[in-house]
Amino acid sequence: MNRQRQTIKYVFTDFFTAALAWLLFNLLRFSEVAQYEFSSLANFLMHYQVMEGQVLIPLFWLIIYFFSGYYNKPFGKSRIGELFTTLATVTMGSVMIFFIVVLNDLPQSFHIYYRLFFYLYGLQFFLTYTGRIAITSHALRKQRRREWFERVLIIGTGTNAVKMGNDLYKLGYHITGFVRTKEEASEAKVEPDRILGTTDNIAKLLEAHEIDELIVAVDDENVALLLYSLYQYRIPVKVMIDKKNFLSKVKIATIHSIPVIDVTENNFSEAERNIKWFIDKVASFCILILLLPLYLYISLRVKMSSNGPVFFKQERIGYRGKPFTIYKFRTMYTDSLQQGPLLTAIDDKRVTPYGGFLRKYRLDEIPQFWNVLKGDMSLVGPRPEQRYYIDRIVQKAPYYYLLHNVRPGITSWGMVKYGYAETVDKMIERLDFDILYYENMSLVLDIKILIYTIKTVFTGKGV
Repeated sequence: MNRQRQTIKYVFTDFFTAALAWLLFNLLRFSEVAQYEFSSLANFLMHYQVMEGQVLIPLFWLIIYFFSGYYNKPFGKSRIGELFTTLATVTMGSVMIFFIVVLNDLPQSFHIYYRLFFYLYGLQFFLTYTGRIAITSHALRKQRRREWFERVLIIGTGTNAVKMGNDLYKLGYHITGFVRTKEEASEAKVEPDRILGTTDNIAKLLEAHEIDELIVAVDDENVALLLYSLYQYRIPVKVMIDKKNFLSKVKIATIHSIPVIDVTENNFSEAERNIKWFIDKVASFCILILLLPLYLYISLRVKMSSNGPVFFKQERIGYRGKPFTIYKFRTMYTDSLQQGPLLTAIDDKRVTPYGGFLRKYRLDEIPQFWNVLKGDMSLVGPRPEQRYYIDRIVQKAPYYYLLHNVRPGITSWGMVKYGYAETVDKMIERLDFDILYYENMSLVLDIKILIYTIKTVFTGKGV
């Protein structure tokens, strides 16, 4: 199944139906209001404001649908889900268009406003829902006939794996095969010819069979370390719900009534995810432009404070376990940077005098707005760590992998409430705050963390 092609279908249909709805609305609008100002329908439709609206209004609807998160997941939609999603977005969009555009009309009676609103709302909802349901129904038919399907690799060969495989097959999924884990008993419940290998072979199996999704259905109670190892493949990973497992912090999803835990999703709604993405891009771009003089001044001071480069670069592990290069203003003497992975302590002798000032006010972090603009990081999210320390953290706190569901941030709840960590044990203590953020993440909480961060910067309590 081609997700990009399916998304384009929805976008094109939404644009076309919005354009048609606005054209039909203008025909009704002419008969209700505009006929008293324009000599003919043709003159009204050819008026520059009307023609401008014929292009801008459909684009406005696409923006609304984008921020609602509608295009994030082109597959897995249902007819009833389409109904409520379309109702919500069309209601919000129609109210906005009514107050911005339609309210400028001057009808002979205020009662005409009611009719105009319901004309607008009714046409937009009916045409949008009709277009969407046609695409969704076509996709569902293709899936039922097994012409379209998700290729699933099930990790596990026990009773749970067999049950999950049977249930998914009935729903139209293609069960590519099963993978044995090292912890499972030697006697598998799955037929031998369906076992493709062990967890050591997953990378080759994903490439050879073009797997779309991993399903973990092992009988073993402790699956945390296994799940952490699966993030490197950057495809959806779902876990069969078991009363024995610890995954209470993760959002529960369903595959057509089969309860599973999606361990590669976070607790943001699709709408919040898109709004956060937009804020990250706009804010980081504006800050990079506005703070350019400050960047130049700090660069000069860093260069004058000690020999070495202006910027410090280091590999960190980010979203879905993907490595990226993080940027900071250098705060240490160059010789100390060659000593390998070391955490910074209070009154660290490796930190230059000017570097201490930068750390106190968190100014060494501001080059990371470039990481945000690139998409490596977000304004708010758990701080990214080096793989060296992550490998040690997960031995004591295997649930750390949940933080890979969130794009790492310049600031975090852990940094605000705990600060810098000097040891792995302290990093695990700070992890409690990041997990608390993960459980309660929202745009409101992000704003709260940003306010706390600004307070930290201006009061100089960064260390």
